[in-house]
Amino acid sequence: MNYQELYNQSIQNPEAFWAEQAQQVDWFTQPQSILSADETGYPMWYKDGSLNACYLALDKHIADGFGEEIALIYDSPVTQTIKKYTYNEVKSEVARLAGGLVSLGLKKGHTAVIYMPMIPQATFAMLACARIGVTHSVVFGGFAPHELAIRIDDCKPRVIITASSGIEIDRLIAYKPLVDEAIELAEHKPKKVVVLNRKLGARIPFKKYDVDYDALIYGSEEADCVPVESTHPLYVLYTSGTTGKPKGIVRDTGGYVTALMFSMQKIYGVQPGEVFWAASDVGWVVGHSYIVYGPLLNRNTTIVFEGKPIKTPDASTFWRVIAEHRVSVMFTAPTAIRAIKKEDPNGEFIKQYDLSCLRTQFLAGERCDVATLEWYREHVPIPAIDHWWQTESGWPMIANMMGVEYLPIKPGSSGKAVSGYNIMILGENGQELAPNEEGYVVIKLPLPPGTLLDIWNDNERFRAGYLNKFPDYYFSGDGGYKDEDGYIYITGRVDDVINVAGHRLSTAEMEEIVASHHSVAECAVIGINDELKGQIPLALVVTKLGEEIEHFQLQHEVVKLVREQIGAVASLRDVVVVNRLPKTRSGKILRKLLRSIADGDNFQIPSTIDDEAIIGEVREVLELAKIGSFK
Repeated sequence: MNYQELYNQSIQNPEAFWAEQAQQVDWFTQPQSILSADETGYPMWYKDGSLNACYLALDKHIADGFGEEIALIYDSPVTQTIKKYTYNEVKSEVARLAGGLVSLGLKKGHTAVIYMPMIPQATFAMLACARIGVTHSVVFGGFAPHELAIRIDDCKPRVIITASSGIEIDRLIAYKPLVDEAIELAEHKPKKVVVLNRKLGARIPFKKYDVDYDALIYGSEEADCVPVESTHPLYVLYTSGTTGKPKGIVRDTGGYVTALMFSMQKIYGVQPGEVFWAASDVGWVVGHSYIVYGPLLNRNTTIVFEGKPIKTPDASTFWRVIAEHRVSVMFTAPTAIRAIKKEDPNGEFIKQYDLSCLRTQFLAGERCDVATLEWYREHVPIPAIDHWWQTESGWPMIANMMGVEYLPIKPGSSGKAVSGYNIMILGENGQELAPNEEGYVVIKLPLPPGTLLDIWNDNERFRAGYLNKFPDYYFSGDGGYKDEDGYIYITGRVDDVINVAGHRLSTAEMEEIVASHHSVAECAVIGINDELKGQIPLALVVTKLGEEIEHFQLQHEVVKLVREQIGAVASLRDVVVVNRLPKTRSGKILRKLLRSIADGDNFQIPSTIDDEAIIGEVREVLELAKIGSFK
């Protein structure tokens, strides 16, 4: 069956389509109700089925005779550690930790916060919670105490599971003091804090609520899997909201498991037994879906990587991991590839490794500019697939479905709608737009299985943020357009569209052009306030390592490129060179923060920022150039 036939089936008869996909899941109770609605009328999947995600990720494979296969590889260049775990070994670790959590009073319906670095125990903790029906909420390790406290107060965990420290390249970050401060700040007080001592030298202040991780599992019996309803919340994952208060995205169990198994096979095209590597963090949705649950459900060896694409020790790290562990399919952010490209523009490190095992490279997390895509394909001649999804969706919405049919790649497009997602482009008044007309990217309800169930304890906010703008549609918050062949182009968040003298212009389109300049490693184009035109674009660029070009020449050439490809209406005249761009720890450029700095607006430093020092660096550059509010 080709892509179009499969997609048409999923849209024309979603109930029959997802009933068939559910047959791939080993349910404890097979669902009879495939598609129904909750009390508010929102669609829900498999409501009368029961299952357990941990059982499907571990116990089932062991029962099928694969217990001695490698389930997880821990590769930590920052500690110079590589350790491999079989399914039997992971199950033993997980079941004993689950037993320990039960001994601390946790049971189905409770919540637990996991605040850990990229170590195997973070994965074990997630699976242990799933094993006993406890809803986990993973908070990115190293988040400031204030941000952790907000999440503690919102999801009210009985237990926090943490580690003594994380490592940022060569810097030790003591986690326990951060957890203690967060508990002091929070109104809700967890009963216990389970602490894994990594014995790396970090300070571990002892509190009465502390429980040693190793002692807990040593003295515990293995816990069995607890059956849960399909709609039981597997996890709550917080994502930033426009109000500043994080939104707790609620993920069900049955729909999520079904969707992830479908995606591993049909989108990523991986077979059971192969090695799949998502170079992300368990604190983000990519880590939940494609470091932990997706690969293990599909019986793929997954890699827990504690390091960075550069400086651990250099830009060869990704290629070493791929070659050494024989990775078949990889997933990372375009930011990571740009970082490698900047350090190794000619791909010299790539030539040192045998990458013949690598079949496909997937990219997501932010828009993949054409220059990055082309650089990758030039140096690693395999399909490099951009795709698009969100924390809310939990799995890809737009992609090239490599397990079904490899469609021609159109640079700048994330591909076509994935089976189950009826994606449309609507105008301001809710009318469907013609091909190549830019509008709002929406998905007609019902969303497929695995997508968000609600916002934790805030259904009103859920409806206001996603459902009310266009009734009967999920509003993605992104703008974009479809071409005549059905390829979808995401142009960025709707607030990244700037209005220059009445012309709506996409900063993403300008970024593509700026990034195509041979001296540019990466860039951000933002709209800043202008008395005459309302807004004008500003380009901030990072030049390639070793590239020597006068700022005036670079500005002249970049402005000329934009003028040639968009026209004088773009009004780009200011191009500034910065050493680095402010990003989240997951690699997304903080464009809203850049706009606030340039416009002189008050702003809160996002808790997700990688390095606060970059704010001062950018401000200094803008002051010297007398741009925006610094004129």
